[in-house]
Amino acid sequence: MTEEETAEPSDETVVQTAAEAAEDVVFSRFDRSTVADLDVAVTFENDTLEVDIYLDAPEGRADSEQVADDAALAARSAVDDLLSG
Repeated sequence: MTEEETAEPSDETVVQTAAEAAEDVVFSRFDRSTVADLDVAVTFENDTLEVDIYLDAPEGRADSEQVADDAALAARSAVDDLLSG
């Protein structure tokens, strides 16, 4: 393996991976046009990942709070996979 292959991913890569995973979950459950607001805030400092998600989606189609929780879990899982890989 080269040095590049064994190097830890950058903090930016970790944040981007988490945010993309969270957005993928949200938009797999809601059409983009029906989501009034989505804010995915991700920080990764000192090997600590924080994911906060605000989702304003239509009522009656799915539980927005559950989707936001699932998106945060997916973000953490994607980062775990990235760091263990």
